[in-house]
Amino acid sequence: MSNAGRNDDQGLRSKDTAMSHDQNFKNLIVDYPRESIAFFAAVESHAVDAGVRILPIREEQLKERLGERFRELDTPLLVEWPDGRRAALLFVFEEETDPKRFSIHRLAHYCLDLAELFETDRVVPVVIFLHPGRYASHLRLGSEDTAYLAFHYLSTALFRIPARAHLNSRNLVARLNLPNMAYAPEDKLEVYAQAVRGLVEVLDDAI
Repeated sequence: MSNAGRNDDQGLRSKDTAMSHDQNFKNLIVDYPRESIAFFAAVESHAVDAGVRILPIREEQLKERLGERFRELDTPLLVEWPDGRRAALLFVFEEETDPKRFSIHRLAHYCLDLAELFETDRVVPVVIFLHPGRYASHLRLGSEDTAYLAFHYLSTALFRIPARAHLNSRNLVARLNLPNMAYAPEDKLEVYAQAVRGLVEVLDDAI
């Protein structure tokens, strides 16, 4: 096989691996929405109490309405208060394995489309970065004098979070993300063991 052929195969495998990883991450958020909000959007999680209802919004429901701007890797969660004491709140999670793929303009488009679709301005965008890189944290449209559109998002840089701070966390999302956090090479075995142990503990509690 030529070098070009090998490079193409490696590129396809890398893309397939990234997509599989992204889908697994998305499934984690959908399966454990409360824990995801508590860990990745802590500043907004204080009102998400036991009385709320959290509904994952699958992408199949959004394709026709959002058209070409739809991004499969975005994971929206609708948080509702059945007693009506608060209006519903949309959390939009995006995980980026490769920071070069991140576009703040695309995320802003997506959030605006969701806001229009659900007729709300209560939208919280959350971006989770697995690796270091350069990416915009704010978007400002306007002139020198006036900002006509200002947009930013909650950001979690998993690679900067000390794994040791969450080794015994009761939050399953935090425990399963221990290998994505920062740790010394000699701590690798303990980090992976605690991630697996966290899953076992949750399963035991559910029995």
